Amino acid sequence: MNTSWQLIADSGATKTTWCILSADRKKMVRTQGISPYFLSREQIRHLLEKELIPKMGVPAASIGKVYYYGTGLGDPHNRRLLKSILQAAFPGSDVFTDHDLMGAARALCGREKGIACILGTGSNSCYYNGRKIAANNPGLGFILGDEGSGAFLGKKLVQYYLYHTFDAELAQAFDLQYQTDKNEILDKVYHQPYPNRYLAAFSRFLSLHRGHFMIENIIEDGLNEFFFHHICKYAESWKYPIHFTGGVAWAFRDVVRGLCRTYELQAGTILKAPMEGLVAFHRAETERP
Repeated sequence: MNTSWQLIADSGATKTTWCILSADRKKMVRTQGISPYFLSREQIRHLLEKELIPKMGVPAASIGKVYYYGTGLGDPHNRRLLKSILQAAFPGSDVFTDHDLMGAARALCGREKGIACILGTGSNSCYYNGRKIAANNPGLGFILGDEGSGAFLGKKLVQYYLYHTFDAELAQAFDLQYQTDKNEILDKVYHQPYPNRYLAAFSRFLSLHRGHFMIENIIEDGLNEFFFHHICKYAESWKYPIHFTGGVAWAFRDVVRGLCRTYELQAGTILKAPMEGLVAFHRAETERP
């Protein structure tokens, strides 16, 4: 069996993007997000069998290498768990598992030094020295931290709505778009699964109402907290480019670049998602002597 295919995964809390890659071909598959904090071994195995493998276009046994970058894999136990699940799903393959932050760093920086930031459903950052993550200002999750993330911005938006801070124009627009109320919001946040995804979904409202001063305040204040609490903690931030990936970074890239100017930082690459950079990185690694 030809095992020349590589499988690359970028897995966040909301969705997972998979790329089946050979020297001259690639195919993209998307599945739901995989978090070892929310899904059991059996649920992850079932997801791979039902949502991924049937759509790959190549047999599972033809995958020679798996590179899986996922949320929650800063915990060594979770890293080992995902590795064992993937080894069972792709027998005979060489499996590499690491934190989604390493995926972001490789996608954004390649083999160069830089600050790599994730601004998606959640947020994270690191100083990457071209080989490994040399410093990481730890995230505290969406309840205590995740500054600048979709969940963080969505939480601020919901607070404005529930505290009746919005003017009549924004309050009416919110009601028309979501048709919800305080009881439903509190139930979704405190009693239903995936509250971070639920809150992050509200960040779409921010994109749709750019230009309103309250919306701009939420966006700029939320992203500024990420800069202040995280990027500014690395001495290297004033030596190397600051790179970003994630839907929030991409949607509000004008604000991100503006904050880089404010803090006198060098703005680097901003990617909507890291997969394009990961494909380039692993193809380059394959070609290295």
